[in-house]
Amino acid sequence: MKTNTKNQNGLGSKSAQLSSSTPAQPEKKDNRLPIDTEARKKNRTLPTPKVLELLKTRNPGLFNLAEVVGKWVWIQFDQKQPVTVTSVLSELGFHWNNKRQSWQHPCGIFRDRSVTIDPRKKFGSYFAADVKPA
Repeated sequence: MKTNTKNQNGLGSKSAQLSSSTPAQPEKKDNRLPIDTEARKKNRTLPTPKVLELLKTRNPGLFNLAEVVGKWVWIQFDQKQPVTVTSVLSELGFHWNNKRQSWQHPCGIFRDRSVTIDPRKKFGSYFAADVKPA
């Protein structure tokens, strides 16, 4: 029968030994800014033209970087962005895709992962800022 008491040589249970021998890790500080989660949920269902319009009005700099891939909108940066930019993208409904190193917006079209084919080749792509208004 197992007990939590110390055994004959003065050692406690294995879990007690492990917890006492490993130093406590300092808590990692969360640098993210608060976002409106309800707005995020709503924005994730918007169609592509509405997402582009929202980007153009809320942050024209991000609009100039927006690439439409199929019906999704992608935004890529050369370097890591400050939390102010990432919180704006998150609230607009974008999520980070670590594999492609880009912020992606599903524009209401949620799909399983594309493993083998680059979506740009399969669906085509263009930069929203390159399209001239009608």
